[in-house]
Amino acid sequence: MVSIIASLQNVSLALNNNTTNVKILHNINLEIYERQTISLVGPSGSGKSSLLMLLSGLEACSEGKIIMLNQNLSNLSEDQLATFRREHIGIIFQAFHLIPTMTSLENVAIPLELANQKNAFDRAEELLDRVGLTHRLNHFPSQMSGGEQQRVAIARALTLKPNLILADEPTGNLDAKTGEVISDLLFELASLYNSTLIIVTHSEDLANRCDHRLNIKDGCIQGPNVTRKLV
Repeated sequence: MVSIIASLQNVSLALNNNTTNVKILHNINLEIYERQTISLVGPSGSGKSSLLMLLSGLEACSEGKIIMLNQNLSNLSEDQLATFRREHIGIIFQAFHLIPTMTSLENVAIPLELANQKNAFDRAEELLDRVGLTHRLNHFPSQMSGGEQQRVAIARALTLKPNLILADEPTGNLDAKTGEVISDLLFELASLYNSTLIIVTHSEDLANRCDHRLNIKDGCIQGPNVTRKLV
């Protein structure tokens, strides 16, 4: 039986901008299941990345609640959220967010060390080998191409085999050929680890590879929650 990873119940997000209250997301109701691949598609400013922020616990919803793996994210402290993210969620950013003063091996080993995993560097080396970067173990981010940096970021996000992978425009800063390689890698590793994968993207090709597609406009999911399903 397929289990629900996350349930969003009447979720809204509003941010205070000094004198005004800016509404970002409106009354989102959504159930996300294990091993799904989902694309979030919509114009810039529609709320796609904000929805990822809520799912990651990096932003708190203004109304409603998010239940993830039987935890109400609103009831967790900042420290508890950080632990929950480390144990269950892998986040991949468009801008990579690698630590520039650390090698690729050190960047990937960080989550493992924070989780007190034994042989953190051996495990990090295995992951970098899986993403095809054995020859870049001791290189710094500035010494690698954009595609290589994104592969390091993917390896770092998947160190603890997360239940949920959140990818915000993972191919947005890459050329088409490199973007395709990164897309293949994401789907391959999500399948390997039985992870649910949610991707924010402007790429129709990438969106159409997913099992489900959510169209977001003006902070609302448009039409049926699931507009496309592969068979």
